[in-house]
Amino acid sequence: MNMDIFNLSKEIIVITGISGNLGISYANELLKRDAVVVGLDLEQNKNINDLKKIFSSKFLFIKCDITSKKQLESVQKVIIKKYSYPTVLINNAAIDSPPSAPIEENGPFEYYPEESWDKIMEVNLKGVFLCCQVFGNIMASNKTGSIINISSIYGMLSPDQTIYEYKRKNGEDFYKPIGYSVSKAGVINMTRYLSSYWAKSGVRVNTLTLAGVENNQDKKFIKAYTSKIPIGRMANSEDYIGPIVFLSSKASNYMTGANLVVDGGWTSI
Repeated sequence: MNMDIFNLSKEIIVITGISGNLGISYANELLKRDAVVVGLDLEQNKNINDLKKIFSSKFLFIKCDITSKKQLESVQKVIIKKYSYPTVLINNAAIDSPPSAPIEENGPFEYYPEESWDKIMEVNLKGVFLCCQVFGNIMASNKTGSIINISSIYGMLSPDQTIYEYKRKNGEDFYKPIGYSVSKAGVINMTRYLSSYWAKSGVRVNTLTLAGVENNQDKKFIKAYTSKIPIGRMANSEDYIGPIVFLSSKASNYMTGANLVVDGGWTSI
């Protein structure tokens, strides 16, 4: 195989949600492969500072609210002035309702707060929509680009509420809420729409669908969750680096509108 198809040295890659564990993992690997990486997030943490020190000329962090088109357009101008036109967009930013969220947010569907629904749709759908509008537009104008929309197995399947049965047995009225699942399903179909829309403009648009990443969760949760995964464990951030490199590179040149599922086998059963 000609390994040059995985060469990223000419790519200018925008990653949203850069400060999270997966965003940092993607950025670190792509930078090691000599890509330029521009990370967007609302906050800058130690991991961002470390990337700045190690990859000073290739890495740029910009504080940005992805739900603001005006801010995204300003970001694009900065990128073009400093480097050139973006060639890859990784729509990684998303919010969920963690177990630590207010009780009504993780309670029965009938009482799920309207405000929680609006907030998740604002970030997980509108944010992706606006990033695709702004960065995808310039890619289409230049007749080249790859957009990677990050979804979840819960965008393909309903959350398995039996995973949280141990909480209900302990008296907690806990259910995985609806907002995240619906938003991630929307991401998958947004990919399909844009892949067809930009097919002749040289812009590939694909979904990368992920399973849960182990990150110091409750041991009972991890045991229940991994019982659903044929491989027998939750993912770690390194498990998703290969697919990100593939979709960012020329190795996936003939792939658009696809949903690449990397979930340890969850959706196969």
